Amino acid sequence: MTKKKATIWDGNVRDAALTILLAVDKNQAYSNLLLNQTINKYNIDSKDRALLTEITYGTLQHKYTLDFYLEPFIRGKLDLWVRWLLRLSVYQIVYLNRVPDHAAVNEAVEIAKRRGHKGISSTVNGILRSILRQGIPSVDVIDDPIKRLAIQTSHPEWLVERFIESYGVEKTTEMLHENNVPPIQTVRVNTTKASLEEVLQLLQAEGIEAKQSNVIPECIHFVTGQASRTNAFKEGYITIQDESSMMPANVLNPQKGWRILDMCAAPGGKTTHLAEKMGNNGSILATDLHPHKLDLVDATSKRLGLNIIQTAPIDGRKAAEYLEAESFDAVLVDAPCSGLGVMRRKPDIKYTKREEDFESLHRIQVELLNNAVKVLKPGGRLVYSTCTVNSSENEETVHAFLASHPEMELIEIENLPEELSERGQSGMLQVFPQDFGSDGFFVAAFRKTT
Repeated sequence: MTKKKATIWDGNVRDAALTILLAVDKNQAYSNLLLNQTINKYNIDSKDRALLTEITYGTLQHKYTLDFYLEPFIRGKLDLWVRWLLRLSVYQIVYLNRVPDHAAVNEAVEIAKRRGHKGISSTVNGILRSILRQGIPSVDVIDDPIKRLAIQTSHPEWLVERFIESYGVEKTTEMLHENNVPPIQTVRVNTTKASLEEVLQLLQAEGIEAKQSNVIPECIHFVTGQASRTNAFKEGYITIQDESSMMPANVLNPQKGWRILDMCAAPGGKTTHLAEKMGNNGSILATDLHPHKLDLVDATSKRLGLNIIQTAPIDGRKAAEYLEAESFDAVLVDAPCSGLGVMRRKPDIKYTKREEDFESLHRIQVELLNNAVKVLKPGGRLVYSTCTVNSSENEETVHAFLASHPEMELIEIENLPEELSERGQSGMLQVFPQDFGSDGFFVAAFRKTT
């Protein structure tokens, strides 16, 4: 099958979604970064943006399941764009009650005509109408329980197997289903500018429905509206951040006047949280391997009115070569990781990660921690965190680090609500997506004894 040169179908939500899905597949692009670009490129009306987001993320999240539904109806080879168009259409038919089936089919046929030719549109029409007549197959016909769970929740079999080995069937099943639930929009209150109650009043005045979290005190859940479009955001009263990623700054529990190193700082969410916890009193050195990413830290600091943060392009694995030994009161290592805890925000992760990635990530994480020790004062605090639920990057990294550093000891997790701290074990805390509707996240706290 041939494809015409793609032209932008101004304002068409489904064609825009198809463009994003193809870019994710072919170019390993991130769906969350493409979304805003595509909204502007396609001139998507504000009332249609939620639908674009839903069908893009939904199709990605359920890719394996959608392929299972399509398999009995496809004969022969299909071009990549046609397969994605069919996935996109079946997602609407199966998962979106408010989109009429005939509308999903008609839109798909029109897109096929514009992007291909009459033969392709006839194929698309035939497959989708056959699905409407006959219905989708049941996953219950899959005998292998791991494969059945993988297809049902649209995760790679190797990953499902790995999770089950680490956490058991029940917890894994809950997590995989939760990964397909749209995330809650959460923000952090900038406590150097206003109290949580004052920010809630500001949002209410803007017509935003929001409420305080039951878990992290400085966290607000948005019920309606977009945080980035509010005056509260533009004027620096709030920062967009997942609730789980508010844990590291709390666990580090920095005090006014401290000198802190944030070794993997970009884009600056945790860095600025540390500054807020310190009352903008002290100093923070925010480093990152990629110099251009530090611009994001500077921009966020400026928007929030925080002036104690300095940035420097330093590879954390070589930090001890550039920074004075034992000169920091505390160090945060929010390490590069597989991101398996944020798959509902970035569903493309579960299709691009490979098991062999974990070993190289583990080595990088240990190197970062080795350098953190050298620049940390005796008695200083070190917090290690990741946004993954993979034990080799979390508990195993911690144990490998401790084995080579007798001067470091795990300390009890502190400064978190009881609901969270009671989940911790021996200075380590693993949060799962299903625990309180946030990202999967890991945090460990250490003290340097000598």
